[in-house]
Amino acid sequence: MSEFIDDVAGRISVTPSSTVSTTVLKAEGVRLVLFAFDEGEELSEHTAAMPVLLQALSGRLTVTTPTQTVSLAPGGVLHLDSREPHSVLATEPSRLLLTMLTGRG
Repeated sequence: MSEFIDDVAGRISVTPSSTVSTTVLKAEGVRLVLFAFDEGEELSEHTAAMPVLLQALSGRLTVTTPTQTVSLAPGGVLHLDSREPHSVLATEPSRLLLTMLTGRG
């Protein structure tokens, strides 16, 4: 079954002094989760059980892995392997799309 999302970024808003998230799609092989970060908000180092794609929808985020630090801005996409440690810091109010490649329905 197909599903169309007209305005992914419009489904979440930045909240002062907070990080918020919402799942916008669960489908075969993939899950989409939106995050909204106020400036200075951070997700401390963690891992994901599956490969993921990080894409900035607005703002700017610094993503740090053991081997690199990336400044993620709209138009950029970062792929992380399963269990790759990473942290995310919003250097300005930002919205991030996390695509989890679950490999199953």
